[in-house]
Amino acid sequence: MNNHPINPLHFARRDFLTTTASGLGALALGSMLTNDNILTPQTAHASSPQPNAPPAINPLDPKSPHYNPKAKNCIFIFMAGAPSHIDLFDPKPKLKQLHGKQLPKEMLKSVRFAFIKKDGAMLMASKRKFKKHGQAGIELSDLLPHIGSTADNIALIRSLHTTQFNHHPGQLLMQTGRPTFGLPSMGSWLTYGLGSESKNLPGYVVLNSGRGSSGGATLWQSGFLPSVYEGVLFRSQGEAVLNLKNPKGLPKHLQRAGLDTLRQLNQSRHNAIHDPEIASRIAAYELAYRMQMAAPKLIDLSDESPSTLDLYGVNRPEPKHLKGSRGKQGQTHASFARNCLLARRLVERGVRFVNIIYASWDHHSNLDNELAYNSHVVDQPIAALIKDLKQRGMLDETMVVWGSEFGRTPLGENRGGGKKLGTGRDHHPYTFSMFLAGGGIKGGQVYGASDDIGWSAEQKPMEVHDLHATMLHLFGMDHLKLTHRFQGRDFRLTDVAGHIVPELIA
Repeated sequence: MNNHPINPLHFARRDFLTTTASGLGALALGSMLTNDNILTPQTAHASSPQPNAPPAINPLDPKSPHYNPKAKNCIFIFMAGAPSHIDLFDPKPKLKQLHGKQLPKEMLKSVRFAFIKKDGAMLMASKRKFKKHGQAGIELSDLLPHIGSTADNIALIRSLHTTQFNHHPGQLLMQTGRPTFGLPSMGSWLTYGLGSESKNLPGYVVLNSGRGSSGGATLWQSGFLPSVYEGVLFRSQGEAVLNLKNPKGLPKHLQRAGLDTLRQLNQSRHNAIHDPEIASRIAAYELAYRMQMAAPKLIDLSDESPSTLDLYGVNRPEPKHLKGSRGKQGQTHASFARNCLLARRLVERGVRFVNIIYASWDHHSNLDNELAYNSHVVDQPIAALIKDLKQRGMLDETMVVWGSEFGRTPLGENRGGGKKLGTGRDHHPYTFSMFLAGGGIKGGQVYGASDDIGWSAEQKPMEVHDLHATMLHLFGMDHLKLTHRFQGRDFRLTDVAGHIVPELIA
């Protein structure tokens, strides 16, 4: 119901502009949608009324970048819960010498911890052994031998830092550029700016495994952008997307007739008020119709060779020697491996952004067992994904990112206080590690460094916004120009910060 007072002059003007006989309504609609980055000039022309056919409006049609891109697709593997950089990516011999000792009180004076009690907290060295990999000799933990075999393709960043030390705000900052609710995620920004080359699948797909991240669906939201740019959660087995199938007894022709009627009604309303959310609704109905065929075929791996399934470890059993995981034992290994293979299948089909989320790495205790389990889950499939993309000639245009919200303390966690050295590590925002491969990334290098104990970023410190700016640059997008006006302000993924890091670009 419209509670606004009726203005006859307003209705006369609107009716004139939306009269198809005059043609001005279609021209105005196409111009507005193009200016709002919802349509390209080509699709705006295609949206003009045609005899016996509703106009074609697809907000996900491919759009031109600001300049020539090196990357076309992104697979962001998000390790929710914050893996320990000290035990996986950043060897610290000095920490072994200081094991069991306390930090000077002045170092801890202004530091906030989630659980550590400052009095009695002691440094805790890693028990892991590190080995050099690739021609560049990148040192990685013995828990990551498969990823180590891809060292010449990856750029390992050891100097990232963040402003957040709790999970949900940290995850939001990494995924949306700010630690607050209601903002578009990275995948939403990329599909908003570039659209998608897939006609039968969403432009932005989310694959989940493990026990689930604390951020949940807020990590793949579209925020103030039209909802068509929101991530769509896929399942790796069973029904790919819940409630996608038709109810029993609904014939295909009747479904099509119903969609055509809905489309005409929505289009009529769109022509009247120019709400981009209506364009999203039209696109969503049509995409769901096409996905009924495409989604089941996507998750059916019967056309993959046995060697490919073995490469990813899709059928590998749960290891009996590793216990104590925070994930769902009994299905975690197979689920994550399938997700990595599905990610390759998705980008093959033109999906712009795939977010693989695995949780949880929140190892406040039992670090040795749980870190070993989680590393065993992800190491083989991630390495397989990089190798598979490369051998298919897809890695050059597909950016693979491995990351999390922050790192873990070089201090052992003493949640109960006292001077007893704990078995886990607390949240640590002052430095952590991530790696990228493909999509124009210069592999075979380590960028930046933390200090001798892995406490703070010491050489070439890098903020999360710098990471986002560099990623967008490789997709041909100027992070300063990829904006959306909302509540009187031009928002962007990098907020009011962000610098491109040239050393990471091939």
